[in-house]
Amino acid sequence: MGWTLTDDVGAYRAAVGELLSSEPERNTVLLSVLASLTRLGPAAFGDAAPLFGWWPRDGAPRAAVLQTPPRPMLLTALPGESAGQLARALADRGAALADRGAALSGVNGPEADVTALAAVWRDLTGASGRTHQRQRLYRLGALVPPEPAPDGTARLATVADAAVAGSWYAAFAAETGQVEAVDDVVTDRLHRGQLLLWEVAGKPVSMAGLTDVLAGVARVGPVYTPPGRRDSGYGGAVTAAISELAFSRGAESVILFTDLANPASNSLYRKLGYEPVEDRMVVVFGA
Repeated sequence: MGWTLTDDVGAYRAAVGELLSSEPERNTVLLSVLASLTRLGPAAFGDAAPLFGWWPRDGAPRAAVLQTPPRPMLLTALPGESAGQLARALADRGAALADRGAALSGVNGPEADVTALAAVWRDLTGASGRTHQRQRLYRLGALVPPEPAPDGTARLATVADAAVAGSWYAAFAAETGQVEAVDDVVTDRLHRGQLLLWEVAGKPVSMAGLTDVLAGVARVGPVYTPPGRRDSGYGGAVTAAISELAFSRGAESVILFTDLANPASNSLYRKLGYEPVEDRMVVVFGA
């Protein structure tokens, strides 16, 4: 059986495209990251080469992974013996490093699969993982716009908004403990009309992002409102507006992730009509 590991984005896309598209909601992040790497090149998310993998080597792939270091590795479901075999393949790949466990910074995916991989990784390398975040995947049912609506209107961000978009991306990453998006990714989203601003009196007060529609699915995120502008309804308004934009662009399903440790955002999205699909987990190893 075994895993194929490679840094060849074209080979990966050819091997796992059908697998990822068969469950586009669950695999939304892998699909969107793969699309960015295909469009912008392997350095889209930083200088370190991305890592791709699929299982098994022979026959139709049943599992896939993708990592853009130093970010955690993204996982599909890991059926059968794939979790244990993946951990051993990664440990062997990193055996030349001074710290064998450094070959894997973290994992991000369905809770059961992340737990299984982390357990085998700990047994192989001694690297204990810690839960960085528990997430919930939501799908939009019937959109319920905020009532009453806050002051202001939505508009697409342009390259002229690069400064505010970049600073809000950085602030969002800092608040959520994520690796900051590189400038090329933010610029690409501005060029592609994937960032929406909520403005009051001509000044941006909130921002929401949207992926391409991939296999019928568009994902909302990030959603960010600066601390001084919160509790005014702007986050809900910009989320509702970008959800409508996703449907206008042909999405059959609109989804988003929340941090389960943030009850305010989970409550907000439920009020807007988003319904829970499944829980996810991010586990990190080391610092």
